[in-house]
Amino acid sequence: MELRQLRYFVAVAEREHISEAAESLHVAQSAVSRQISNLETELGTELFERIGRNVKLTPIGKIFLEHALIALEAIDFAAKQVEEYLDPEQGTIKIGFPTSLASFLLPTVISAFKKEHPNVSFHLRQGSYRYLINAVKNRELNLVFLGPVPKKDEIIDTKILFTEKISALLPATHPLATKREIQLADLRNEPFVLFPDGFILNKVVVDACKSVGYTPIVSSEGEDMDALKGLVAAGMGVTLLPESAFYDSTPRRTVRLPLSEPSFTRNVGVVFPHNRELAPSEKIFLEFVSTFFSRLTQFI
Repeated sequence: MELRQLRYFVAVAEREHISEAAESLHVAQSAVSRQISNLETELGTELFERIGRNVKLTPIGKIFLEHALIALEAIDFAAKQVEEYLDPEQGTIKIGFPTSLASFLLPTVISAFKKEHPNVSFHLRQGSYRYLINAVKNRELNLVFLGPVPKKDEIIDTKILFTEKISALLPATHPLATKREIQLADLRNEPFVLFPDGFILNKVVVDACKSVGYTPIVSSEGEDMDALKGLVAAGMGVTLLPESAFYDSTPRRTVRLPLSEPSFTRNVGVVFPHNRELAPSEKIFLEFVSTFFSRLTQFI
């Protein structure tokens, strides 16, 4: 079985058309047909059903596709590691992150890293809290920023970078807006604007409110920080956001107030595999991030 056969097989399976697969591979259609035929002969079974000009995977072909994709991914990763061992400064680092860390953490740390390692490239992938944890476990990503930091287990390892306070954001016209600080219980009867159910910051806020004896009344939802800030500015309700959400500025027509009795925080850190080795460029980045935030803590 040849690597070329696997790549041809995957191309045909994805397009369900041999000539389109050949065009994408920049080879003759006959070459693709021949290699697929050789692969089927070696396996002793048909991987495709021929339907007119199109082809469709047989049941065993679908099973073989799953394993072929895993094999090709492993081979490509191995080739990438060899390349980076020869020159880690030319690597590409894939990073996962949630929307709550997009405006401050990523631009800050990547900008600082690029000053010392200008030839390293980045591939950024945004996703939900649960998706990003699973992406590390499923080998889709090796480095993910998250807040709060999940618990370590047999698959994932973690490193806390900093801890930040959670503050209240109120419309500037709100009766409490003139106070220097408020208690979370003061917002008991207020309408809240939150991330949708399933987002980690939704859970953080709901759990915080429940800890002081009430469940927040949700009037509106938004799927990113700017949306929530805009809803508060429009007078649709109040919300709770981490301090890093305000590093650029507090939105117009809103007021940020510290919370007291109790004070709430969340930790922010990086998640990486416990049971597999990072690529050299990823190791360099992880070490840089750890050092960078240890120096930056005084400003966070």
